[in-house]
Order: sequence, then C-alpha cells, then structure tokens
Amino acid sequence: MDQFWADAVFLHWRIAADAVQRFMPPGVTPDVVDGSSWVGLIGFRMVGAGLGRGLPVPHLGSFTEINVRLYSRGPDGTRGVVFVTLDASRLAVVLAARAGGIPYVWSRCAPLQRGGDAQREYGYDVVRYRRQATSRFVARPELERTAEDVLSLELTARFGLHSTLAGRTLYIPNTHSPWPLHPATLTEFDDGLLGAAGLRVEGPPESVLFSPGVQTQFGRPRVVG
Repeated sequence: MDQFWADAVFLHWRIAADAVQRFMPPGVTPDVVDGSSWVGLIGFRMVGAGLGRGLPVPHLGSFTEINVRLYSRGPDGTRGVVFVTLDASRLAVVLAARAGGIPYVWSRCAPLQRGGDAQREYGYDVVRYRRQATSRFVARPELERTAEDVLSLELTARFGLHSTLAGRTLYIPNTHSPWPLHPATLTEFDDGLLGAAGLRVEGPPESVLFSPGVQTQFGRPRVVG
C-alpha cells in the first residue's frame, strides 16, 4: 500500500515502560529511547492511499488521521510502533482497518492551518462520534531549522508496526525516506485522546516536531514468533 503522509505534527511525552506493557502484543516489549519509553500523539493528512503500487483510491484514499502510539521492540530486536488508537474521518477505512486488527475509531477529524507563510501554524481537531473524547492541538514550526538530534530521529524513524490479529502477533513493515523534520512550538493544546486510551502524562510534551510529509509504502505482514 502506497500513501503520502502530509503536514505531520508529532507530540511526545516520556512514560514508564511498565505503564505501557499491557498495550503490547504478546511477545513484544516497550522500546526504550533516551532512558524511557514514550507515548506519541500524531496528526497528519493521508493523501492518495492506494493498494499495491497502483492508482490511489478515489475519495477514500485521502483523509485526516490522528493516532496515539507507543514504541515497541519485537523478540528479534525489530523496533516498531504499537497503535493504541487511530482516529479517522472515513468510516469505510475505519471498518476495513478494524477487520485487519488495527484499532481505528470513526471521528470527525479536521486539519487546522493559521497564519501566513512565515508564521504558519498546523494542527488537528478531533471529535469522536460515539465516544465523547476530543482533541485539539496546534504547533508553529521553525522551518528555518532542522531537527537532527538523536531523540527526534529515533521517535519518528520507525519502519513498521506490531499488532495482533486472530490471536497472533504481526509485524507490518514500512519504508519511506527520512522525515524532513523541524522543531516546533505548541500554541494550542486540549487533548482527551490520551486519557481515553488509558495513558496518563503530566505537563506539556517534551518533544514537538513538524514535517511537511513523506511518501511511504507498507509491505506484507509477517507473524512474530
């Protein structure tokens, strides 16, 4: 599956590894980066998703997604992410993904943009239809600077995900060029998605990043022994 992830806003908090172990699929453990595990709240626009390397799926292939994710390590040392929830605005996509074991939630999701080119801000607004959880966050990127520190790279350069389907743990590989990353300042934040997922964090995120996006491809899932 090919897809483009545009205008990504990454918010990250430290969290104890033992607090997130229960979210890991069987055989998978929380990954540790810079001395702790992490939880991420990430929003982006999915653009032109399509099966295989063919044409994008009309209409359904473009939508807004906001996910809550954790960082994982498989028994063979392979590093990935575990999605706790993924809010999306396309019901058909949500139903198809849930059938494949990916915990999508149908929500009203909208991208936010403010200001002119020099001071443009990017963010996302989420309202869940069935569960009354909401989220709204906006960040102002410093486009003249590049985030090249080890922490920023390790939290964003994740090339696969761990999930569970029919009692089996799967690893789904992903490939893309390096994210063009910029440090950002959080200008608005009111989130209920982390709490609704059962994750508790304190204070503002330690890491706030923005990327204009990357083209990415998912590969064939494999069973994790």
